Amino acid sequence: MQLHISPSLRHVTVFPGKEVREFIKVKVGSRRLSYRMLFYSILFFTFLLRFVFVMTAVDTIEGETRCSTIGCLGKRLRPKILGRRLDSNVPEVVYQVLEEPIGKDELKGRSDIPQSLDEFMAEIKDSNIDARTFAVKLREMVTLLEERTRNAKIQEYLYRHVASSSIPKQLHCLALRLANEHSTNAAARLQLPFAEFVPSLVDNSFFHFVLASDNILAASVVATSLVRNSLRPHKVVIHIITDRKTYCPMQAWFSLHPLSPAVIEVKALHHFDWFSKGKVPVLEAMEKDQKVRSQFRGGSSAIVANNTDRPNVIAAKLQALSPKYNSIMNHIRIHLPEMFPSLNKVVFLDDDVVVQTDLSPLWDIDMNGKVNGAVETCRGSDKFVMSKKFKSYLNFSHPLISKNFDPNTCAWAYGMNIFDLEAWRKTNISSTYHYWLEQNLKSDLSLWQLGTLPPGLIAFHGHVHVIDPFWHMLGFGYQENTTAADAKRAAVIHFNGRAKPWLEIAFPKLRPLWSKYVDFTDKFIKGCHVRES
Repeated sequence: MQLHISPSLRHVTVFPGKEVREFIKVKVGSRRLSYRMLFYSILFFTFLLRFVFVMTAVDTIEGETRCSTIGCLGKRLRPKILGRRLDSNVPEVVYQVLEEPIGKDELKGRSDIPQSLDEFMAEIKDSNIDARTFAVKLREMVTLLEERTRNAKIQEYLYRHVASSSIPKQLHCLALRLANEHSTNAAARLQLPFAEFVPSLVDNSFFHFVLASDNILAASVVATSLVRNSLRPHKVVIHIITDRKTYCPMQAWFSLHPLSPAVIEVKALHHFDWFSKGKVPVLEAMEKDQKVRSQFRGGSSAIVANNTDRPNVIAAKLQALSPKYNSIMNHIRIHLPEMFPSLNKVVFLDDDVVVQTDLSPLWDIDMNGKVNGAVETCRGSDKFVMSKKFKSYLNFSHPLISKNFDPNTCAWAYGMNIFDLEAWRKTNISSTYHYWLEQNLKSDLSLWQLGTLPPGLIAFHGHVHVIDPFWHMLGFGYQENTTAADAKRAAVIHFNGRAKPWLEIAFPKLRPLWSKYVDFTDKFIKGCHVRES
């Protein structure tokens, strides 16, 4: 038999015998099964089978571990049932045992459970056990180690909570020494600012910064870094607000450590008329909040004793107990329009930030009628820090929250915020803030978990102008993934989290970014044994 294929591939001629000719003509595109289609199919599968045979032979020569050619495709795609391969060497009883739930008290008091992988392997080698016994022992060992890991993480979170909530003895010593200096040294009781600089306190041509803190050393670092990195320090006015007990030490520090030519004002809350007269909604809410927490929360011991919560949930609950979240210093920013009635715009700084560049360009940002200029925290290369949305802070299982807000709304950060006080006075932001504080109290603190940011997210909703992330880098107090080089490129770095730079639990590689603004040769710093590392 002879085969002839035309150059155009549109005709196939078959000669079955000598001098006998049969002509078969098949048109391409025919929908019926033709001789030509049958012939091509046979030809194609012949070549395919030969190709597969050669590739399989090569894989067999290479061995199971390498399997580098296309012949491996069949091995990788062979059928699975319920996620397991048909040719699995693992007995089905192993899967059954590992999927069985294990009781909470089943492992208590057991001394026969291997404590490590080495012990487990030694026990398996020394005894002739079946697959079921193997799976049982493996499940018990893994469950025991998981429980121990969970308990270790919870203990770590508890210790960090205690360390971050306590006042270091060095800071306590500093406050006492400065209070004594205030009472015995007239130079430590100077009026701040001096009389000739008082008009600048209400002059909107200056750059006004507000800092609320009861931590003298932290406030000193913020103010020092701000003035030192300013291109026009003579135009900088820093309004430091503190509580009654810290006022004298704070005044003594800045009287003895002036930051000329910047203007420094130190004021206690009781010096504000609106605060000392009549009812202050945020104070009433704080008093009720403390009563509710003491009645229903049970403190850190009750939180740690919870066996159902995951470690990260327990960490969040412990953080909610931190005194800073119930401090008036943390709530005071909601009263900025009343506190500074003559000012049009201020930048509010937390006391755990460090300023690394000149911040005067913040006054050139067009807020487009918005009140709060802030950095968003739902976008960024660091997914651990910059992945926060409303659902990260608010309890959307509560109907009050779910019907009023979108869980995927991008969150923003406190720490370094531009507040347009003129625009603020035209809104109901403050009353909205107090309303939601009341709703949270009525709901047994179930609307949100942490401090002042959640009600701030609600109150400023729709009033936020997003600014460039360059101005505010976060996360230095709860993760150390950020490199020093990245940190130095930010205008303001924020040690939000438990690992504050003045605590022993601070991250060693990040602490120098803060400590370089502390004068460790100062007599008060040396006398209280405040160390650089």
